[in-house]
Amino acid sequence: MFRRRSEPAPVETPEVLKPGGKGKPTPKRSEAEKRRRQPITAPPKDRKEAVRKLRARQAEDRAKARAGMARGEEKYLQKRDRGPVRALARDYVDARRTIGSYLMWAFIVMFMVSLLPYMFAKLLVPLAFPVLLALALIEGVLISRQVKKLATQRFPAENQRGIGLYAALRSMQLRRLRIPNPRLRPGEKDKV
Repeated sequence: MFRRRSEPAPVETPEVLKPGGKGKPTPKRSEAEKRRRQPITAPPKDRKEAVRKLRARQAEDRAKARAGMARGEEKYLQKRDRGPVRALARDYVDARRTIGSYLMWAFIVMFMVSLLPYMFAKLLVPLAFPVLLALALIEGVLISRQVKKLATQRFPAENQRGIGLYAALRSMQLRRLRIPNPRLRPGEKDKV
């Protein structure tokens, strides 16, 4: 009474495919698993040597990236340094001598002068520090405005967000520590 009746299975004719189908029969699970599997690679025989090689390769990659960044190659630059607008700002700042780039040296000199036993030195340093800082900040604001204006003229379609601050901060860095390295010497204006 509760038995299943076995009906004969319909006979499929080979080479009959549904329209819009995938065009081939579904593979068996075992076949699909075989294709998905990849051979297991054996661990290195000497683990310390493998770690040494990996670290050497990573150090070589870092050195290559650092050299590329210093040369200004777009591929190696950080996101904040990429694009023609940023290159314009870098060239604009690098083609000028700025108070901000000499600020660190001035602070060192003021510190040395403050150690002198003379009264004029002890009065001069507390006044010179805020004056130099104010001059560097004013110069940064002026550079920011000029770079924004120049970038708007030359690259109106490019993203110019943050370009003024980028130029002002670069103008306050020591010239030797600027990355990417300056392409122009102070006074050169052929690229700007």
